Amino acid sequence: MTALFVPIFLAVPALVLLLVQRQAWAAKAGTIVLCYAAGLLAGNLGLVPASALPVQKAVSEAAIALALPMILFTVDLRAWSRIAGRALLSMALAVLSIVVVAAALFFVFRAQGLPDVHELAGLAVGVYTGGTPNLAAIKTALGVDDTRYLVFNAFDTVVGAAYLMFMVTLAPRLAARWLRPRRTAAAADAAATDTSMHDEDYRELLTRAGLAGAAKSLGVAVLVLSAAVGLGQAIGGSSATALVIALLATFGLLASMLPPVRALRLSYKTGMYLIYVFSFAVASMARFDALQWTDLGLLLFVVVAVFGSLALHALLARLAGIDAGTFLVTSVSAICSPAFVPLVARSLGSRELLASGIGTGIIGYAIGTQLGIALALLLRQLGQG
Repeated sequence: MTALFVPIFLAVPALVLLLVQRQAWAAKAGTIVLCYAAGLLAGNLGLVPASALPVQKAVSEAAIALALPMILFTVDLRAWSRIAGRALLSMALAVLSIVVVAAALFFVFRAQGLPDVHELAGLAVGVYTGGTPNLAAIKTALGVDDTRYLVFNAFDTVVGAAYLMFMVTLAPRLAARWLRPRRTAAAADAAATDTSMHDEDYRELLTRAGLAGAAKSLGVAVLVLSAAVGLGQAIGGSSATALVIALLATFGLLASMLPPVRALRLSYKTGMYLIYVFSFAVASMARFDALQWTDLGLLLFVVVAVFGSLALHALLARLAGIDAGTFLVTSVSAICSPAFVPLVARSLGSRELLASGIGTGIIGYAIGTQLGIALALLLRQLGQG
C-alpha cells in the first residue's frame, strides 16, 4: 500500500507549481519553499505513515540521481570561453571565498563541539557556488540527516532572503564606492543564456512535445546514472555514494558535449521538477521533535558562510580590479543561483550583465557538487587525524 505514495510524491510539486502560477503570494514564496513546507506538514501531521519511509527514501534518492545530470545536459562547455574574463575571474574568487570561509568555520565549530561540521562545510560550498541542486546532491552523497538538512535549508532560505535584499538595496552603492565603476558601454556577452530556462513556468512539460522531450532527457539520464553507479560501486568502496554523485555531475557534463544531448531543451526544467519532488519527499521525512539546541549554531554557521564569503569576495575583487556590476551579479549567481541574476541586473539597469551572471552561475552548478563533496571528505579526514 505504501507504494501508492509514489504518485503522490510525484504529483504534489505539480500542484505547487499551479499555485505559484495563479497566486502572487505563492510566487513570492517560491516553489522549493512551498514543496518543503508541504512535505513538513505532511510528515509531521501524520499524513505519511512511518511504514512509507522506504518509499520516501527511494523517491528522494532516485529524484536527485536523475535530476543532477539532466540539469547539466544543457550546459555548453565551449561557451564558457566566451564569457567575459572579468566575470570568470570574479566567479573564481566567489568560489574561493566560500571554500576558505567554510573551511575556517569547520575548525571553529568543531572546536565548539558541533557534530559532523564537515557536512555543513560541504553543503555550504555546494549551495553557495550553484544552488539547491548542488545542495541536494551533496546531502545524498554525504548521508546528511534529513532533519539537519531541512534545518540547514530553512536557515539558508531566511539568510538568503536577507542577503538578496541587501544586494538589491545597499550593496550597489557600497560596491560602487569600494570597487571600480562598471563599464556602461559594455557589449552584450556572446555566451548569453536563455533566461526563460530559469522561470517557474512548467506548462510546456504537459504538452505532447514537452512530454516527449522530458522522456528523452530521462532516458539519457538513466544511461548516465547506470554508468555512474556501475563505476562508483566498482571503485568507490566505503565512499561509493559520494563517488556516484560526483560521477553523475561529471558524466552529465560530458554528455552535454554531445550536440543531440545539449539540444534536449527541456532537460533543465525536467531536472528541476525532480528537485521539487526530492524537496517534498525529504521534507516529509523530517520531524520537528528532532530539532536540537545545535540548530542555533547551525544558523550562525549559515550567516557567517553567506556574509563572510561575501566580504572576502569583495576584498579579493578589489585586489583583482573587478568592477562593481560584475562583482554583484557573480556573487548573486553563486550564493543564490542564476535564477536571481535578472533581478539584480534589473536593479542595476544593466541587461548586458545578464549573460555573464547566468553563465557563471551555470559554471557553479557544474562544479559545486564535486567541490562540496571533496571539501567535506577532506575536512572529515583532517578532523580524524
